Amino acid sequence: MNTQPPLAPDTRTDTPTAREWIGLTVLATAQFLVVLTTSIVNVALPDIGRGLELSPVGLSWVVNGYVLAFGALLVLGGRLGDVFGRRRVFLIGTSVFTAGSIVAGLAPTAVVQLAARVGQGVGAALLAPTALALVLTLFPAGAGRARAIGVWGAVSGIGGVAGVVSGGIVTGVFGWRAVFLIGAPVAIAVLAATIALVPADSPAGGRIDLWGAVAVSGGLAALTYALSVGGQYGWTTPRVIAPLIAAVLLLVLFADSQRRLSHPLVPPAILRTGEVLTANIVMTLLGAVWLGLFFFLPLYQQKVLGYSPIRAGLTQLPLAIMITTASTITPTLARHLNTRALLATALALLAAGLAWLARTPVDGRFLTDITAPSLLIGAGLGIAFVLLTAHATTGVPAEHIGLVGGLINTTRQIGGALGLAGLLAVTTSAGDSGDHPTPAHLAHAYGTAFTVTAAIAASAALLTAILRDRTAR
Repeated sequence: MNTQPPLAPDTRTDTPTAREWIGLTVLATAQFLVVLTTSIVNVALPDIGRGLELSPVGLSWVVNGYVLAFGALLVLGGRLGDVFGRRRVFLIGTSVFTAGSIVAGLAPTAVVQLAARVGQGVGAALLAPTALALVLTLFPAGAGRARAIGVWGAVSGIGGVAGVVSGGIVTGVFGWRAVFLIGAPVAIAVLAATIALVPADSPAGGRIDLWGAVAVSGGLAALTYALSVGGQYGWTTPRVIAPLIAAVLLLVLFADSQRRLSHPLVPPAILRTGEVLTANIVMTLLGAVWLGLFFFLPLYQQKVLGYSPIRAGLTQLPLAIMITTASTITPTLARHLNTRALLATALALLAAGLAWLARTPVDGRFLTDITAPSLLIGAGLGIAFVLLTAHATTGVPAEHIGLVGGLINTTRQIGGALGLAGLLAVTTSAGDSGDHPTPAHLAHAYGTAFTVTAAIAASAALLTAILRDRTAR
């Protein structure tokens, strides 16, 4: 077992240079961009639906097409970085992401739009794990890395909120197409800055488990699809049962192959390193909460409370500020408190805030029904993202940093995709169906979604406490 605290004080005599901090800024901007792209479309979903004539399930795939491609390919992206060079794969991924953003913004039809979102996800899957691996290479274990992970966790947390805020403003001023195009110039700037400021690394070499990548990606895609359409077509119909069976078979075959292959995509030994497995399990649950929150909260504000896109975006500022504040102070808190207890407390705060938000009154007030629960949610998310990233990467050998970076991003994104698919099935059953649901029906449906996310967050807090006790024994 790894005995080094995940946010340990620095034992080195050297300190990070200005060039290293600049490199962190560039790489963190890339991470911010891929997280932002997950949620920036949420406020624009009603306009996208009208513009491209998409059903509620079709709209969910504007989000899930990106998230699923992103999550399903992240482990492969991390492994490609380890084998062929992290900066090289990062640059390729950023280029693909940029192209996908431009096509999504100019898409003339729903089919082109969804294909472009998948392309964005593929690019993000290459750049996100390699960006984290490059950061961990720039900052060896110590206080410098602790601060870098604090920045990384803050970026991961506030990226979702910033997407909602900026999405509302951009949609209200420029229209829904701009929410896709706005990321392209930022990605181009990241490309140029990376070439100029981030040093190239030496490829580790090795083989790529393509069969494993196909099996896990196909299994996760089939599972997400089945959950997405189950509420629409019925859980016992062939259209749902067939992909569920395919998902189970592919994922079982993937797990079996990883034990037998000499060069597996995910070596089982990695999951026994430090707290990699525990952190990824909890991050899966947190991902479901995170994506569900940023999908349903803007819908509640616009469809039930009658907010404009701009107002729905601006009312997320308290949540963004709290996530930023909590992420910033987490490294300091971790040096003085038990990190397991701190993580469990953060997840409990998150659950409490979501349970408060689940009231979803039709005549909800900004201060009592939006801002107050958002402060609890922001504190929980900010702390949890930083600590889980730290726990997942502590004690991992340098040659597997890219893989582990891919894993922790994978579990968050796949947890989000599966969670959103399941939540959509729940809300369809609870009242978000039919041609013209009333605000009361929608409020009930969205309240049900927040109740489920609160239960997931509470389960994550309990699991954290249980795993802590088992580790102690």
